[in-house]
This record gives sequence, structure tokens and C-alpha cells, in this order.
Amino acid sequence: MAYVSHPNTSILSAILDRITDFLVALGHSAAMSAAAESRFKRIEALNAKTDEELAAMNLRREDIAAYVFRDLMHL
Repeated sequence: MAYVSHPNTSILSAILDRITDFLVALGHSAAMSAAAESRFKRIEALNAKTDEELAAMNLRREDIAAYVFRDLMHL
């Protein structure tokens, strides 16, 4: 009589699923961080402009944040 043992694939599968979930979450966080950094750099660049330059863009200094985040705020 021969005995054949198979590794418990359900445990291995569960571990791999957890690792995959972690890596996906890590990638998502990195992408969100990069997007936020890009927006804040845009705010800094607009704040560095003079009031006259902002006026030429039809933008007031107090509206810079709303302008940069307008796609998220649906303004």
C-alpha cells in the first residue's frame, strides 16, 4: 500500500491571498500618496505666483485649494 501526502493547499492559498491583499493595499497607498503630493506641489506653485498672475488665470488666492481639488469636490 502506498501513502501519498499532499500539502494543505487551502492554508497556502489563504497565506498567498493575505500577502496579495497586503501588496495591493501597499500599491494603492503609494499611488494615493503620489497623487496627493502632486496636488500639494501644484498648490505651492500657485501660491508662489503673484496676485496679478493669478488674476490672469481668473483665480483668486483664496480659491487655489478649491481649484486644485475641483475634480474631487465637484465645484
